[in-house]
Amino acid sequence: MSDWLIPDWPAPAGVKACVTTRSGGVSLAPFDSLNLGDHVDDSPEAVAENRRRLTDCFSIQPAWLQQVHGIAVAHADPGVVATADASWTATAGIACAAMTADCLPVLFCDRAGTRVAAAHAGWRGLAAGVLEATLDTLALPSAEVLVWFGPAIGPQAFEVGPEVRETFIQQLPETEKAFVASQNVGKYMADIYELARLRLAARGVTAVYGGDFCTVTDPRFFSYRRSSRTGRFASLIWLER
Repeated sequence: MSDWLIPDWPAPAGVKACVTTRSGGVSLAPFDSLNLGDHVDDSPEAVAENRRRLTDCFSIQPAWLQQVHGIAVAHADPGVVATADASWTATAGIACAAMTADCLPVLFCDRAGTRVAAAHAGWRGLAAGVLEATLDTLALPSAEVLVWFGPAIGPQAFEVGPEVRETFIQQLPETEKAFVASQNVGKYMADIYELARLRLAARGVTAVYGGDFCTVTDPRFFSYRRSSRTGRFASLIWLER
C-alpha cells in the first residue's frame, strides 16, 4: 500500500482520491496481489479480502460497477453493482470507483467540492462518449470542473487499427494529432490521454491533470496488454466525511 498513488491536482481539500497498485493484497499469481476485479477468475475470497483492505484503509464505501465499455453513468450506491462505466455522488464517504488494466480511469470533481465522479474509458467508451455523459450527469458549468487522468496504456504502447483512428477523427477532426503511424504498416500509435483531453476541451473543460503513466511498462499496475490473464486496480474519488 506504500506505493498507492495520491493524485497531484488542485482539488478542494474535502475531495480525496487514490489509485491502488498491485501491492497490498492477498491474491495469488497472476493476480498478485491486490486484484480488485471480481470478473477475472481470481478467488472470490481473495477479491473480497482485497476490497475489505481498501475500504478499511480509507474508511470509505466504494460503489463497484459492472463495466461494459459503455456510457451509462450510475448514481454511486455501495449496495448496488450497477451496469455502468461511470458513477457520481454528492454523499460523503461513498467512493466512485473505476477498475482498469490499461483503459483510462478519469476522476472528476467540482471546484466547490460538492460532487465527484469516476469514469472507465477504454477507447470504445471514450469514442462513444462516456466522458461527455459523465459531464452531463454532473450538470456543472465547464469552468467549475476539475479532471484527473489515472494510469492507462501509454502512447508508445497503444497500437490500434485505422478504424479506431477514423472513429475519433470523424467525430472530432482535431483528434488526428493523437495518432502517429506505427512501424507496423497500416497501424497507428494512439495517445488515449490526448484523445480524452481533446474531447473534454471540446466541452469546455480544460482544467485537466495527470496523464503521465503507462500501465504496460510500469510494473506497479495490472496491464491486460502485457498479460491478458491479470487483475484490475482501482482509481477512486470521494468526499471526505
